[in-house]
Amino acid sequence: MIGDWMMGGLALLLGAGLGVFHFLSLRRVSADYLAGHGRRAIGLQVARLVAVAGVFYLLARVGAIPLLAAALGFVIARGVVMRRTAPMP
Repeated sequence: MIGDWMMGGLALLLGAGLGVFHFLSLRRVSADYLAGHGRRAIGLQVARLVAVAGVFYLLARVGAIPLLAAALGFVIARGVVMRRTAPMP
């Protein structure tokens, strides 16, 4: 039973780390698009999506608790990144 909770905690951290990577790299993708570097932006966008899909697929194979914990970490990371990178009024 404690193994499930430990796995959930690790998955939460993994999801948070993946979310930070995903949402911080979104800024880079946007900057590349605006600068006219379409190929690089598309490549990074595909890499972001493949990384997220791959990690969540593997976690789904492990079980529901790790998958849900990672999804929670991912959503929490979005809020943290959005708050930290938002322009100050």
